[in-house]
Amino acid sequence: MAQSQAAAKKQQDLQLQYTTYKNTLQQIAQKIGDVEQEAEEHKLVLETLEPLPADRKCFRMINGVLVERTVQDVVPALKTNAEGLKKVLNDLVKQYQSKQEELDKWKKKNNVQVVQS
Repeated sequence: MAQSQAAAKKQQDLQLQYTTYKNTLQQIAQKIGDVEQEAEEHKLVLETLEPLPADRKCFRMINGVLVERTVQDVVPALKTNAEGLKKVLNDLVKQYQSKQEELDKWKKKNNVQVVQS
């Protein structure tokens, strides 16, 4: 009787760990999607501003405040932000891959097989 309770407890612990891994992977994937979308928006704005004259006025949202600037002021900041987003995206992808590898090792170590229902 005690042995079956211990086995059930171990199974519950394994299920909890598996769920935690899956939730973490899902959160990282969500962050990756958000950063990709923001990087795409930056790219679109840069493509729009590149052919314009440098002294043309444009508007930029900074901390919820719309400010008037010129194209020559905005483009360098956008490029810097876009590069930063690429770095963040690469870091998130590496983090996702390492977490996935960790999950795979954990599955092998604990002899876990996922059953789709």
